[in-house]
Amino acid sequence: MTDASSPSVARVALTALTLTDFRNYAHLALKLDGRSVVLVGANGSGKTNLLEAVSFLSPGRGLRRAPYDTVARSGGSGGWTVHAELETASGPVAIGTGIAPDAGGPRSRRIRIDGEDASSSDALLSHLDVVWLTPAMDGLFTGPAGDRRRFLDRLVMGLDPAHGRNATRYEKAVRHRNRLLEDPGADAGWFDAIETEIAQHGAAIAAARADLVARFRNAIDAIPPDASAFPRAHLALDGDFEARTDGADAQERAETFRRLLSEGRPRDRAAGRTLTGPHRADLVVTHADKAMPAAQASTGEQKALLIGLILAHAELIADANRRAPVLLLDEVAAHLDPNRRAALYDRLERLGGQIFMTGTDPILFEAIGERAEIFHVADGRLAPGA
Repeated sequence: MTDASSPSVARVALTALTLTDFRNYAHLALKLDGRSVVLVGANGSGKTNLLEAVSFLSPGRGLRRAPYDTVARSGGSGGWTVHAELETASGPVAIGTGIAPDAGGPRSRRIRIDGEDASSSDALLSHLDVVWLTPAMDGLFTGPAGDRRRFLDRLVMGLDPAHGRNATRYEKAVRHRNRLLEDPGADAGWFDAIETEIAQHGAAIAAARADLVARFRNAIDAIPPDASAFPRAHLALDGDFEARTDGADAQERAETFRRLLSEGRPRDRAAGRTLTGPHRADLVVTHADKAMPAAQASTGEQKALLIGLILAHAELIADANRRAPVLLLDEVAAHLDPNRRAALYDRLERLGGQIFMTGTDPILFEAIGERAEIFHVADGRLAPGA
């Protein structure tokens, strides 16, 4: 399946979605015709739960970052499943994911692709990309730096699948070093070994983040200020390690990081934690057209900036992977005026991917017309609607 408006960009579309014991859905079997999907219903009806289910078709813990065992329906088996049928440029693909009912032991998420177990969730990235925007992200610019790092790393993973593995290994190694810092008798050789590992993965993380920031700047700068309904945003990285290694190659960055860790052992031991590295960085977002920090923009401007960021990211993914992502937009139209809503829908159509959107009022989606299927959601049930 290829987008007619951009033949070089493949289109991935869900044609069926089945949920079992997922959130408030005891069982849902939904057939789709490949167009975008609009879910309309009252708050608490299950719209966001359905988007969350689709988000589990990508690596990680989904758009709510929920522990897997908390996703299971109350009163259900304790397990849950999400199964999707996709139409892709190379043909149909079936993806299943979920956890087994609680049997008293540790449980991990299983992933099956065309009936075969996948070795890791990264296998999902061979078939589709999923990008989302939720109301919980509205405080991104004014909230803690950790939220912005997670947001940034999610953006990076859309372009660099190895980033998630590097981040996991880095975090594990940093935890190991923090435990060593608590042991006054820890051997220096242990520190050398773990710091070498931290430096290797940390340098890769920093490089991938810097590459994404550069790609964003190039893409945003190519947009004339009056050519988009959404303000342009510039991204930058703020951190001691990032400043010290700006412009360095991979080997230089890793060696600098290893040296900083070694020299910082006395200070880190006093603090009880590792104080240098990518885990301390912050993402700085600026309203490019006003040269103003996003945190100082109005609430409406921040919302528009965030939408513009997500759209730009989706376009970067489509360009880099030659495949339009599936885009999940939760309550995105509620705070937009009619002109900006229409501009959003037109830009989404140009992107060429399948879009899932939610809202409480069907009037918010009038400008979409026949470009999407509309479903009314109530109490975990869906009904087609006009």
